[in-house]
Amino acid sequence: MTEPLVVVEGLRKTYQKGPKEVAALKDVSFEAFPGELIAIRGRSGSGKTTLLNLVGGLDRPDAGQVTIAGRSVTGMAESGLVELRRDVVGFVFQTFGLVPVLSAAENVGVPLRLAKAAAQEREERIRVLLTLVGLADHVNQRPYELSGGQQQRVAIARALANRPRVLIADEPTGQLDSQTARQIMELIRALVRSEGVTAVVATHDLGLIALADRVLELRDGLLEEAAS
Repeated sequence: MTEPLVVVEGLRKTYQKGPKEVAALKDVSFEAFPGELIAIRGRSGSGKTTLLNLVGGLDRPDAGQVTIAGRSVTGMAESGLVELRRDVVGFVFQTFGLVPVLSAAENVGVPLRLAKAAAQEREERIRVLLTLVGLADHVNQRPYELSGGQQQRVAIARALANRPRVLIADEPTGQLDSQTARQIMELIRALVRSEGVTAVVATHDLGLIALADRVLELRDGLLEEAAS
């Protein structure tokens, strides 16, 4: 039987909101397997972004454990987390996060430069990824010359640049119209299959939820399996 790639055990996270403590996550546990697309749904403020940040090592829990590919994320030093986010985990955000002065190709190439990939290898990977996301004819355009859907495609290509094993996406269709959102959903679904990536996606989008292998629902800081 295939071993889980991502293991989340008993995560707890509490924030101070004025004089009150707010429990964002309460003993959250789940597993994600290689090549699986998991959708995490829940109302705004239910803790979806908090959970993704903890899984990807962008924040640390008050209690609990995250393990990716057998390595403890919660126990890593900052240098280990930098390596994890560079080589193992790719991130896609609602706001795209592209560098405005760089072309589509240059944006995709940023993680490859950070990883010190050779120039020829870097150029080939950029070409493959931009073709994969349907932007082979837009390599030299800057973000302001691209539509919102095209910018999100560049962001997805950038997230996959270093061949991560895990893709974390936080409301990736939140700023897109329904037709473009559908295209992005289907692209993520296809990339999970073609690149062998494990994807954990926080979303309100019923279309993306319908494409998921499993759906988990966050409610009042608690996670439960839901019907897809």
